[in-house]
Amino acid sequence: MNNKKRIGGVAEIMWVMGIVLCALGVCLSANSGFGVSMLAAPAFVLYNRLKDILPWLTYGAMDYAVQGIVVITTAIICRKFKWKYLMAIAIAMVYGLILDMWRLVFGAEVYGTIGLRIAAFAGGSLIITLAIAMILRTYMPQQSFELIVKETSEKFNIKLSKVKWTVDISVFFIAIFLVYVLYGEARPELIGIGTLVITFINTPLIIMWGKVLDRFFEFSPGLPKFKEFFEKYFD
Repeated sequence: MNNKKRIGGVAEIMWVMGIVLCALGVCLSANSGFGVSMLAAPAFVLYNRLKDILPWLTYGAMDYAVQGIVVITTAIICRKFKWKYLMAIAIAMVYGLILDMWRLVFGAEVYGTIGLRIAAFAGGSLIITLAIAMILRTYMPQQSFELIVKETSEKFNIKLSKVKWTVDISVFFIAIFLVYVLYGEARPELIGIGTLVITFINTPLIIMWGKVLDRFFEFSPGLPKFKEFFEKYFD
């Protein structure tokens, strides 16, 4: 499709939509009872283990705490500090609040029927991968796991999809490790068949959504002055 026919100036709105949709997808996946995506799993495992000890703790708060650790890890791997790393932590906090909002809307319990559970998992997985494809195409701050993928890929000149696979699988095994350390047994509602499935289809789905998005949209900035400001002071 000719570039002139694509819709341009959508970077900022796609970024906002990506953050909101990603939180929605994680909420639906959690309610499926088949396990959340591998990237959401460490925070989900920790939250479920600590929520009775710390009644004030929310899944969103636990998630941005984990994302903060990932951002620090990114800085260590790249051996460089960037102001956008601090922005990524701030965005993680906003994302956590949105995640808690969706959990208020849809509830925090596993759905009662198998049909709803399957629909929640399938819908959540598709929404998450669409959201990530949106966010990765913008110049705006990435969420922590997308940040570590993008920064590592650029730092070491490794294909983005290869880094994504590596991060996804590594976090999957970290989540399994946490389950057995904290619970001493398998907990399929936390890390289940759904987590395993999305670990292996996550990257292909992101690539698929990316091709669809690139066909219809040109991810140029709608606010070019803001882009200049961002790249000057935060990139």
